[in-house]
Amino acid sequence: MSQTVTLSIPNISCHHCTMTIARETKDLPGVLKVEGDVAAQTATFTLENPTALAGVKQTLVEIGYPAAN
Repeated sequence: MSQTVTLSIPNISCHHCTMTIARETKDLPGVLKVEGDVAAQTATFTLENPTALAGVKQTLVEIGYPAAN
């Protein structure tokens, strides 16, 4: 069963940021869908399982967009 998680990402400042986040995380194991929101500075991930979240958060740190939550 999939789960949806929205992460606050303060470093998002433009559409390019959300595109980078999507490009770098969409093919991670367990990630089904990625959507970014520039105005809210968030990214929403649909995940196959809760364990996929750790990989997403690690990748966000590596690409310079660490999640605040």
